[in-house]
Amino acid sequence: MAPVRAAVLGSPVAHSLSPALHTAAYTALGLDGWSYGRHECAEDALPGFVAGLGPEWAGLSLTMPLKRAALDVAATVSPLAAATGAANTLVPRDGAWFADNTDVAGIVAALRGAGVSGAGATAVVLGAGGTAQAALAALRELGIADVRVLVRSVERAGELRAAASRLGIDPVVDDALAEPTRAAAALAGAGVVVSTLPGGAADALAGATGVVLDVVYAPWPTPFAATASTAGATVVSGLEMLLHQAVAQVELMTGRPGPVEAMRAALDAAVAAR
Repeated sequence: MAPVRAAVLGSPVAHSLSPALHTAAYTALGLDGWSYGRHECAEDALPGFVAGLGPEWAGLSLTMPLKRAALDVAATVSPLAAATGAANTLVPRDGAWFADNTDVAGIVAALRGAGVSGAGATAVVLGAGGTAQAALAALRELGIADVRVLVRSVERAGELRAAASRLGIDPVVDDALAEPTRAAAALAGAGVVVSTLPGGAADALAGATGVVLDVVYAPWPTPFAATASTAGATVVSGLEMLLHQAVAQVELMTGRPGPVEAMRAALDAAVAAR
């Protein structure tokens, strides 16, 4: 088999666990000629990096800060990536690049695994970036229409509002993150909480008692997750989201279903080795 390449791009990217996940998938699928690496890549360098790739490339995983820039280097974009305004995957199709967003599938699978269903559920999303926009799409897919997004500045949430409009949903956008007491009250009333805040930004927040997904997974548990667990919440690690978004990426890149259990075992081993 001719060598086939894939990689994760971002800045910083040295911490990424994606190589462990994808390499395990290739082994389980018997794809001996496949390899998966990592490359430091800033947003302004993405177009040049992608333009320089040869026909041996099967796909790219994209982490911050590249998820919005990925849409600009793609010739075609999935409806989901277009609606969320962010893509975490680029794959070649018909000689050009196709952008998709598997973060949505990752969040859906992580929440479903914790028993979340849409029947009468209420949700709070923390943050307004690309992952928050994916969270809105995931909550829509789960049938949860009652959604509040907590931010520090409503004025700076324009891209999230635009994504919500494209998704056909109308969340309440609230600047309660600037006031811990108001944030705690909002969290206490939610059946589902998805924190998309960067490491440390949610540490002081308390009040969540439903199902809590914190996309930050290192170090684990985060202070936010630990506080929620102590309060009786069902806490889901961002590792579950990471696993399932990678499973969907493997299928996009290889054309074969991602081997969930082999990838989970590799992820557990990689986390334990740190």
